[in-house]
Amino acid sequence: MIVRISGEDQYELPEQDAAKLNELEQTVIDIVRGGHQDGFSDAYGKLLDYVRSHGTLIEDDDIRSSDVILPPTDITFAEAGVEFTGEGIIPD
Repeated sequence: MIVRISGEDQYELPEQDAAKLNELEQTVIDIVRGGHQDGFSDAYGKLLDYVRSHGTLIEDDDIRSSDVILPPTDITFAEAGVEFTGEGIIPD
């Protein structure tokens, strides 16, 4: 699975990491739905950190399409309310 962090880099993660990514994303979705702005940055940071630490960085000259595009690190809580809705960004 190829995951891009918008404005940053692209990472390749094994398909078996999809469940963990969905779990981390669900935490973000729950926080956004609940209107708990205070916990948002921490939860979204954990999702991004997981991608960075478990993924293999794809070099800039290796052009691949992304399976998932995560919002940039500086996404606001209000913007997250638009991005993290319904079933979320990460496919099951």
